[in-house]
Amino acid sequence: MPTSTPKNLTANRASLGHRVSYVLRHPGRVPRHVRRTVRDAWLRHRSPDHVAYYRAVMSSDTRRDPDAAVGSRSRERWLALGAMQFDYLRRHGLSPRHRMLEIGCGNLRAGWRFIDYLDPGNYHGVDISPDILFAAQETLRTQELQDRLPTLTPVRDLTLGFLPEGRFDVVHAHSVFSHSPLPVIEECFAHVGRVLAPGGWFDFTFDRTEGEEHHVLHEDFYYRTETLIALAAEHGLAARFMDDWEALPHGQSKIRITHR
Repeated sequence: MPTSTPKNLTANRASLGHRVSYVLRHPGRVPRHVRRTVRDAWLRHRSPDHVAYYRAVMSSDTRRDPDAAVGSRSRERWLALGAMQFDYLRRHGLSPRHRMLEIGCGNLRAGWRFIDYLDPGNYHGVDISPDILFAAQETLRTQELQDRLPTLTPVRDLTLGFLPEGRFDVVHAHSVFSHSPLPVIEECFAHVGRVLAPGGWFDFTFDRTEGEEHHVLHEDFYYRTETLIALAAEHGLAARFMDDWEALPHGQSKIRITHR
């Protein structure tokens, strides 16, 4: 478990008090928040489930800026966050021979580095958004990584049923569960063990709270660490909080899952 508790880990960003305080501190951000609120109401009305809803969110964001759609305000930040993910996995056991599945690969913010590092054919990226995968293809072209033979696949859910059993040594999901309600996370936990090779691991990030679990506009979800660890255990998976990830400048927490 984490050894320190930053003050913001107890905040409920969905509460009226927090929203009023946020407006007073950041009045210039109010128009953007209003636009997101209107979009949230419209897309929730049109979408049959959360995956369809968030696919529409990604389509909207990708049209404006693919880098921003995956959470990077600038190309420099996009590069820095990708390097951070890559360097962390290298320090924690990733090797070129490993076969890797990246869930929510986006426009390959970290993925292009994994593709360049892994043996040819060893990277498989999936995403619920076809639009962001088109941007991923452009990243492959600009980085000249076509000969590394990556696979990019759009998916409707996280059941992973089209993938072979025990295929992947490393599964990676950055900023996926931070946008997912608990049933989507549980769906992933229920199936990821099947595609995970013996001795492999699954790293994922999430927005952590040590107060009340909540979400903001159905886009940003905040969970307690023990909730996710217990949920993984229900599906026969061992999970541990990655303390050293907390020291990096990224804003999320990380858990590593393995077979029991």
